[in-house]
Amino acid sequence: MSYKVEFTTQAEEDISRLDKTIAQNIANKIDWLSQNIENINPAPLRGKFKDKYKLRVGDWRVIYSIEHASHIITIYAVRRRSEVYKI
Repeated sequence: MSYKVEFTTQAEEDISRLDKTIAQNIANKIDWLSQNIENINPAPLRGKFKDKYKLRVGDWRVIYSIEHASHIITIYAVRRRSEVYKI
């Protein structure tokens, strides 16, 4: 079952600043995640990102949460690995 994907304002801003090719690669990976979330077991992040997860897309990281009851994935940020944990 496919999950619905929602973006925070911050995530939308992050994606709008990206090169179109990178943005498309990230969009494809998020789409894959929404269709395969029940088949993977992501490890939760710690600290300020408690209860959130990361999706790797090359040097980029997508920070997201999962609401299994309502079948929603919320995207919080899309940044380079060197930047994402500093927000």
